[in-house]
Amino acid sequence: MESRELAKQICEALADKKGEDIKILNISEVTVLADYFIIASGSNRNQVQAMADNVEETLGKLGHEPKQIEGYQSGNWILMDYQDVIVHIFDNENRLFYDLERIWRDGKSLTVEEL
Repeated sequence: MESRELAKQICEALADKKGEDIKILNISEVTVLADYFIIASGSNRNQVQAMADNVEETLGKLGHEPKQIEGYQSGNWILMDYQDVIVHIFDNENRLFYDLERIWRDGKSLTVEEL
């Protein structure tokens, strides 16, 4: 599965758990870290963890295991590394604080439909 389709599946899994303000950044021309960052918010720790669980379960059924998951226990910023696609799931407060959209503003912002 190419990174574009993987990103689309991740966005759908996040939306299934009522993920808020889902953003897709194409960073392939900015860095070699990944092709896409997907950034989403949840209103509390339980929702943030449920979103991460759903992404992992959905992609697991498609044969994709994360290279690494960080921050699951705290539940305020969960990072899921799927090599070409990196998922950031924040609670609302930490999303505002870290403001990844500003830091990675050189990336191209996309909608799910554009994928």
